Amino acid sequence: MNKLYIGNLGENVSPMELENLFKDWKISYTGQFLVKTGYAFVDCPDESWAMKAIDTLSGKVELHGKLLEVEHSVPKRQRSRKIQIRNIPPLLQWEVLDSLLAQYGTVENCEQVNTESETAVVNVTYATKEHARQAVEKLNGYQMETSTLKVAYIPDETVPQQSPVQQQPPSQQQNPQANRRGFIPRGQPRQVSPGAARPKQQADIPLRLLVPTQFVGAIIGKEGATIRNITKQTQSKIDIHRKENAGAAEKPITMHSTPEGCSAACRMIMTIMQKEAQDTKFTEEIPLKILAHNNFVGRLIGKEGRNLKKIEQETDSKITISPLQDLTLYNPERTITVKGSVEACCKAEEEIMKKIRESYENDIAAMNLQAHLIPGLNLNALGLFPPSSPGMPPPPLGSTPPTAAPYLPFVQQPESETVHLFIPALAVGAIIGKQGQHIKQLSRFAGASIKIAPAEGPDVKQRMVIITGPPEAQFKAQGRIYGKLKEENFFGPKEEVKLEAHIKVPSFAAGRVIGKGGKTVNELQNLTSAEVVVPREQTPDENDQVIVKITGHFYASQLAQRKIQEILAQVRRQQQQKNVQSGQPQPRRK
Repeated sequence: MNKLYIGNLGENVSPMELENLFKDWKISYTGQFLVKTGYAFVDCPDESWAMKAIDTLSGKVELHGKLLEVEHSVPKRQRSRKIQIRNIPPLLQWEVLDSLLAQYGTVENCEQVNTESETAVVNVTYATKEHARQAVEKLNGYQMETSTLKVAYIPDETVPQQSPVQQQPPSQQQNPQANRRGFIPRGQPRQVSPGAARPKQQADIPLRLLVPTQFVGAIIGKEGATIRNITKQTQSKIDIHRKENAGAAEKPITMHSTPEGCSAACRMIMTIMQKEAQDTKFTEEIPLKILAHNNFVGRLIGKEGRNLKKIEQETDSKITISPLQDLTLYNPERTITVKGSVEACCKAEEEIMKKIRESYENDIAAMNLQAHLIPGLNLNALGLFPPSSPGMPPPPLGSTPPTAAPYLPFVQQPESETVHLFIPALAVGAIIGKQGQHIKQLSRFAGASIKIAPAEGPDVKQRMVIITGPPEAQFKAQGRIYGKLKEENFFGPKEEVKLEAHIKVPSFAAGRVIGKGGKTVNELQNLTSAEVVVPREQTPDENDQVIVKITGHFYASQLAQRKIQEILAQVRRQQQQKNVQSGQPQPRRK
């Protein structure tokens, strides 16, 4: 994607003037400028030069008194479901961008592109070309805080270009996940970093460190000798992100290896920093700083901080974790600071990463084990499980391939459903969040109405969460609630989260759910591993409905809910057929 469109040109602009302009701003180009009336085209040597031209010139530089518009040139026939959004404010919260993108359609993937500009650039994949077209039309020029968004298509490379040179979108030219302040991709990335591409099914979680910038030179060594030695001895792939966050006091380091290899590399780096500090008479304490995705941190801390306290006691270290308020669109990681001797810090690193790896592996195992139970659901796109952190490999084999069809959860237009989910009373605060922030974010993410019913008494042990929305929204909302309860340690480390859910069915359909002699309900329980109960002698409510109780882990409960909804749909179809045959008018759909 190296061909540029230069717009808003005066009628008398010549190719020579554009050549001089690019030379003045030290921007490389290849070939000649193709000038038309009011616009022009030019090729750049590679994507980095194209991005520099866009960031430097577009909306900032005038020619003949008119501000230039510079963007990637994409022919109509190559316009795809993918777009690139530039000039995003650096401190924008991810929820704000998420909700903005969602206004124009279903977003399948969103990931950051490395640039040298102060503002951020993201590549977005929509479910359809029409969604992408609407986003380009509406968001290009959109004012966000003090920045004006610039939006352009990423070409569809399956369509031949007129130019003989085939170009790649920036998402395939470099690994966008290497950035410390990287936007976390939703859904599986198109390409993983070389260090994560080893043929290995075991979860390969990188160790991510933050080190003081003044020690980076010592870690690299003369002509890279020191870092090569570390890499060789520990059999690790180590990336030192020197060019990121220019002028920052700390730089991130990503290490890919076995757990033992990562720990050995960490120990060597800590030792080098201590020696360099002595040689340069640096008197401040040098803590070990580990970066970890926020989704794992709750389980690392443990209920009332028990896990963290245990690690501190066993390793004779002091551990603190950066606050949630520091998380932004570009910083999804928390900083875990460990203070103590080199030996204490290294022991703490082993225990911390052991806990993080366990959390990741448990989530991925559960996803792969149960994903087949609900056909058509793209679990990665739903974001129920922690997305890959920067440098993290994709989920193990068996998950949805990146070339899968767009997420189409249901063939027919789904109708809204209401589910009553019962959670521990003590967990209500965690679900609601500070000033209701978590429940609001969850509601936006899932596209569902989520409310906590008032407590029925002062000593109740469970509270009812009322979730209203279509099946996809139910899946997303309930999945996040299950995950939150596990993350906040309301269930033990080896204990499965099992919750009770209630759905209401017409009283005349309850018999179909039960089946003759309980056959249907027994088959449901055997198939889903959930406990399904239709209490006997229920009195139907004012809508002539009765309750079906479902108890089980998340996937079991979801499958049971879907199977029961299938039975109800079948009952409704049969009822409509009877009405047609008897000549009765069918009720109109709202």
